[in-house]
This record gives sequence, structure tokens and C-alpha cells, in this order.
Amino acid sequence: MGLAPPLLLLLLAAAAGRAGAEVHSLRGSWRLRNGNGSVVLPGEVPGCVHTALHRRGLIQDPYYRFNDVMYRWISLDNWTYSRTFKTPFDIRKWQKVNLVFEGVDTVAQILINNITLGRTDNMFNRYSFDITSVIKEVNFVEVHFLSAVSYAAEQSRCHKEYSVPPACPPPVQKGECHANFIRKEQCSFSWDWGPSFPTQGIWKDVRIEAYNHYHLIYFSVTSLFVKSVQQWSLEIKSIFDVVASKPLAGLVSVNIPKLQTQQTFSVKLQPGEGSIVLLVNINKSSAVEAWWPNGHGKQTGYNMTTTFIMETGHQIEKLSKAYFRTVELVQEPIPGSPGLSFYFRINGRPIFIKGSNWIPADSFQDRVTYDTLWLLLKSAADANMNALRVWGGGVYEQDEFYDICDELGIMIWQDFMFACALYPTDQNYLESVRAEVSHQVRRLKSHPSIILWSGNNENEAAIASNWFSIPYADREIYIKDYVMLYVKNIQEIVLAEDKSRPFVASSPTNGLESIKEGWISQNPYDTHYGDTHFYDYSSDCWNWTVYPKTRFASEYGFQSWPSFSTIEKVSSVEDWSYTSNFSLHRQHHEDGNDQMLQLVGHHFKLPQSTDPIKKFKDTIYLTQVMQAQCVKTETEFYRFSQSEIVKGEGHTMGALYWQLNDIWQAPSWASLEYGGKWKLLHYFAQNFFAPLLPVAYEDKGVLYMYGVSDLHVDHKLTLRVVVHSWSSLEPVCTLAKADVTVKAQSAVPIYKESINDLLERCKNCTRKSCVVTFWLVGESGLQSPRNHHFLSSPKDAVGLEKAQLSASVSQQDDIYIFALQTTAIAPFVSLDVGSIKGRFSDNGFLMTEKKKAVVFYPWEPTSVEELEKSLTLTSLLDVA
Repeated sequence: MGLAPPLLLLLLAAAAGRAGAEVHSLRGSWRLRNGNGSVVLPGEVPGCVHTALHRRGLIQDPYYRFNDVMYRWISLDNWTYSRTFKTPFDIRKWQKVNLVFEGVDTVAQILINNITLGRTDNMFNRYSFDITSVIKEVNFVEVHFLSAVSYAAEQSRCHKEYSVPPACPPPVQKGECHANFIRKEQCSFSWDWGPSFPTQGIWKDVRIEAYNHYHLIYFSVTSLFVKSVQQWSLEIKSIFDVVASKPLAGLVSVNIPKLQTQQTFSVKLQPGEGSIVLLVNINKSSAVEAWWPNGHGKQTGYNMTTTFIMETGHQIEKLSKAYFRTVELVQEPIPGSPGLSFYFRINGRPIFIKGSNWIPADSFQDRVTYDTLWLLLKSAADANMNALRVWGGGVYEQDEFYDICDELGIMIWQDFMFACALYPTDQNYLESVRAEVSHQVRRLKSHPSIILWSGNNENEAAIASNWFSIPYADREIYIKDYVMLYVKNIQEIVLAEDKSRPFVASSPTNGLESIKEGWISQNPYDTHYGDTHFYDYSSDCWNWTVYPKTRFASEYGFQSWPSFSTIEKVSSVEDWSYTSNFSLHRQHHEDGNDQMLQLVGHHFKLPQSTDPIKKFKDTIYLTQVMQAQCVKTETEFYRFSQSEIVKGEGHTMGALYWQLNDIWQAPSWASLEYGGKWKLLHYFAQNFFAPLLPVAYEDKGVLYMYGVSDLHVDHKLTLRVVVHSWSSLEPVCTLAKADVTVKAQSAVPIYKESINDLLERCKNCTRKSCVVTFWLVGESGLQSPRNHHFLSSPKDAVGLEKAQLSASVSQQDDIYIFALQTTAIAPFVSLDVGSIKGRFSDNGFLMTEKKKAVVFYPWEPTSVEELEKSLTLTSLLDVA
């Protein structure tokens, strides 16, 4: 496919003499004013009105106390961003000049030199305006915003034929109405874990682009493996704005030095939006290293240079990374079970998906820095996660988010931004969504971390379970809208733009079965198909039998409060009680605070201290212990269900708990607090997602243990089971079971004994007086985390005495060692160093030995003195 060498030389010579595009960012300080001009201030771009006001000291931290409600006026006003800029180049040199906005939040009119360029109504879109004929040497650009709240209300009012529910969020969320009528971060109108801050602002880069002939807008690289010839190839897709009035001929050369792959193609670009699709075959004699998820191999990427040289002149050189991985979503019959499987095969290997759900890291996106993202995502990887679901009520994350996931091996289940609502399907709305979807798929599809596109969050279930009390006679309208939006629009665009990964229309869904039933299945929560979401706050969460034996658990969880040091930053002394106005205000989930206490009460005595602040801190601690223990029970159940079918259910191949991170300082389902501090749940996750883990459960008086492994080879191991009585640090009895074979990537039964026999064997033990700990040990240092099984509720435990815990801290290079000592068995030992940023190697553990060393990894400089001064040690009996 090469061109004759003389033409190549001619093109290169021509290219050498012509400049490429001029790109000039307009980020920095703009002028910001409100509707009537009574408030004028500098506003940073990228940024939003709230952070601009806060930076100037005109408002307090929006997260402080009740400010989410106090500052509603900001979102209800109409703000204008403006600035003057000098054109940094000679206008006459360029055929085309564009003003490009990567992200406008959300409804705005854009003017330059008092001429309206156009309007924006979608936060997730990229907007490019041709300013060739209106740009001068000095320019005045304005972005007039309209309140998202009033716009959404107006759009809803104009939709007269039928209502599109829900109109408003539940009152407990203190939110705004009609979020489904505006293409904006849905949770910015409030959610059951977050505040209502419908922001206005220029939230991504804005720039001037000047060019001649042609300009590269999108560039993507996706890999495919051709089984028949056992060869990798890359699909390279480039989309250009072609200014020329006739087709342009030229050459594209692709070079991947490490893979000894170099190819040159002759190409033609059509005027307008011209695209080039190239298929590059990788040199068969090069050993290609695939990209693997965290825990399954390396995240290899190859440097690649793509050079475009067209007959009109300048060359464009694009440096990128090429990753090689395949992904299949396997839905096929399972022997001995009705329904279909639902699991991911990466590079031909079935992978058990372990992880959580991602929500926006802040209500104000300009506060989410690379460091914020790195800290949260690294914490996910450090807890043995290999996947996150980017949930459909937030934002398509910034490029850096996906870059970090590529680097850490975190697979992404990517929702499109539709959640818990029905949506309109009028022409304007659909056009806006189509532009959004093609932009986002083009922007993101080169990332190997993204393994699935999903149309929405819970909207199939909303119609199937009739969340919005739609009369049966009207159902068809909404089903038609659903299919129009997610199938005829979103799915069609995704399939046209990206054939390298699967698409599902919703989550939860029955997958192929939902399609068969016309995209809305009778019961999207059917455990025999697809994925499920499951929440239950009234049952005893330590009882594994309440959980669905599903094919894939993509949402489940329990709330807890963040630590006192996190709450303290946004509250004052009178707020520090579980029943204060502040505590009620921060809880956006109906009856959430009561539900937590109810769940705690199943297994723990509730705090009774007469000191209100101690009582508050004790309650926070117990909600975190309860949350950690509940999610542990449920996740272990999903992990040990992966290799078996019981009464037609099982083969569970994914566990993504709700949720990873927090948007503000409040009670929620998160395992990482706002600011990144690990809750006890996150420490537990590090263990319950460990690559090798024994799990125990009881059924009809029999104790069963399974060996769960994500390792790629079988291992012969020793299972150690130790029984302690609560009253002594000396074990009552121990058992070592040698030659236990734990199969690669599976869950196998490794131990079974009736509780009565166990207690009989370990004389002096009753259910209430003893506890079981167990772990697996193998060759060359291979060891699982220690796990434990309670034979009764801790609140009924006999012989437990209050432990005297102490710790001495020492420094070793850039880490700190906490040498712990205890005088008695201590359940749920928690180390807390307040606001000092960092994490421990272990926390919330059952301490059954006199001594234990715990490592602290600081995220910022600290000292032994600071750590000792800030340290609080708590175990169960410290709760008064």
C-alpha cells in the first residue's frame, strides 16, 4: 500500500516548509459577574462560580455545615464569564480559526466581539465555533450562562405531551428538580449520598485553534487479535476537519519501534469531516505483551508514532501508546442451570471482577486534580481491586482518570450518563445526546482499561419495577422512549464508533435475555442472567443467606459515617452528636442514620456514654465496623460462589460494591472518605479481595471453608485453623490441614466440620466463649490474609475483657512502624491518626496475639512525634 518513494520525498519537502496549526489556550483568569451585575470578581478557567466565590473569600467552604442549602442562590442566578485576549498570530495566515470549548457547564450563549457564535446545552459535549470571519487583533469573548435549575424546569414545562418522571428528588436529599431534562451531571441536583450544587462554569479547557487545509480532531487506537492467523493488529482511526474544497491525498506512516512494526499507507481525505481508518498488522516475529488487569499480569503499552503528510503541506505527528488486550462478555448456557453466564474474558482468560463503583470525587470538578485521582485509584489498586464501574449519574471522567487506570490495571465498566430516571426523546434532546456519545466514545476508546459501555444506571429496572407508578396503559410510551434513547441512538453510535468492546443497555440487566424480551425484561434482577444490584438494610447482614446468588453483583453495600477528623473540618461543636441537626442534614438517604443503628444493634451494644462527643465517636466507629463486616460477608459469599451452581444459581463472576469514594464529608456507602482516608471497609476490602483467601460460612450447624484463588496456577497449601476463647491470648486448640489443593482461579471447598464437633474437639469452648481464626500458608512465603468466623454475636460474647492497647512508633526510611501490644483479645482494633494523610497496612483487625506490627504509609511528610500525638487506638470494648 506504499506510495512511490519520489512522491514521499516531495511530500516531506513540502511539509518541511509549512507550519502546522497554532493552538492557544484561553485558560486562566476571566471576569465573572452575576445576572444584575451586583457581584463581579475574577473567575479561573477551568472552574466554576462556586469555587471562584470561595477563592475570593466571598463565600465559606460550600461543604461547611448547612452551606449547600444556604448557597442555593448561586445556582439560581445567571452568571457571565468574559475576557479580552489578543490574537497571538497573524490572522491572514490561516484558512480557518476555531474557538473550542472542551466542556461548558451547561446552558450558555457564546459571543465573540458581540456576535453570537452559538449555544451550549450539554456539559458532556465538545463545542467548536468557527470564528474565522469575526476574529480581530483584540477580542472580547463572553459566555452567558443560564441557571441549570431554571433551564431544566423550563424544559420540563415545555414537554407537554406526557410527564417524564421523576419530577423531583425525595425531600431528604434537599435537591433540585428535573435533572433528567438537562444533559448535566445528574447528581449535581443532589443524590442520596451527595449535596445539590448545580454548578455553572467553563469546566474544561477553552482554546483558539488556527489551521490551513486540515486539522486532526480525534485520534484513537484499538487492538484486535485475529485468531485464525494468530496475529495482533491495530485499528487507527483519525478524524479531521478538512478545510480544502477538494479531496487531499497523502501518506500516513505508523511506527512502533519495540515491535519492529512500521507501515506506510497512501490515503485520501474528503472535505468537511474527513476520516482515515488504518489497519496495522503487528510484525509476527515480535513477542507482543498484552495489557492485563491488576493482579493478572503487567500493564504493558508500546510507544507509537503516527505521521500524517498530506499533499498540501504540513505534517502532523501524533505520539501515542498502543495497548494489546481483548475483551469478551460471555453470556452462554451453563450446565445444570437455567439462564446464561455473565462474565468477562480478558485476553482469553475468565477474570473474576473485584472492585467498586466510582462517583464524582467532588461537586466542583475543578477541585479534582491529578493527585486527587491518583490517590483514590491507587487506593483501589492497593486494596486488590481490578475494576471500577464509572456510574451513570456523574461525569465521563477526565483523561487523566483513564490514563491512571491504564497504568494501574483497573478495568472500567463505563456507564453513559443516565441514572435512576426516565428521559425525554424529543429531536433536540436526541441530537445533543448523539453528539455527546460520539464525542465521548471517540475520546475514550483508546483506553484498554475500559472493558464495557453501559447505556444507563437502573433505568431498565425503573420501568420493569414501575418505580414511578406509571399507569399500565401508558407504559408503552416509556418503553418506546427507552428503546429510542439507549438502543436506536446510543447503542447504534457505540457499535459504529467502537467494535473493540461489548455494550449493554443498562445495569442491572438480564443481558441477552433483556434484548429477547424487547430490552425491558420482566425482572432485571433475575439471578440467572446478567448483573444485579442488591440492597437490604433490615435483615441481619452477617447472614449470607439473604444475599442473591447472582451471576454478577455490580452494586451492593451499606452505609457508615466518615471518621470524626473528616466531619470535624466542616462542622462545629454543637454538631457533634448522632442526632444533631447537622447529622440529620448530612444524611440524604431516607432513615439512613436509623438503619445504621439497627444494623449495628444486631451484633453490638449501642454506645451509652454520657459524654456526647465520646458517644458520637463511638457511634461512628461502630457504623464503620458494621459496614466493613457486612460488605465482607456479602463479598466473600460472591467470591466463594464463583465455581458452583446451587439450585440453578451461582457462577458469580463479579463483585463491585457500592461505592468507592465520597463527594463530600457525610455518611455514605463509600470505603474511602472525602479526602481519601481509608474507612475500615477499605482495609477489609484489601483482605476480602486478596488473590488468595480462605472464607468460612455456616449452614445448618456445619462450618464450611472454601479456598478462593485468583492465582493462575494451582497451589498445595496448608490450612491453619486456630480457636481462641475470648478470655485468653493462648489458643484453645489449633488444627493444621496439610496438602489442601486450591485450584487456579476458582473457589473450592477445603474444610467441613459441624460446630458441635469443633467445640467438642476444643474443650472448654461454647459458641459464645470462642472465636475461630484461619489462614492459608504455602511455599516461598505465599500466605493469605488471616480471616475469622464469629460463632456468636460479639454482643453476646462471654469472657471478653477490655484490652489495654498501646503502640510505640518508629521511623524506617519513609514509612512508620506501629508496634502494638495488647493485654487481651481485642476485636476490631482501629488505629486512627486524625488528619495526617496516609494509610496503614492493616486496620480494624481481630488482635489475638500479644504483639502486632502495623506499617503506616504517609501521603505527605509527617514525624514520629506528630503520629504519636494524633494516634487514637480503639477496640470493641472501648465503646462505652
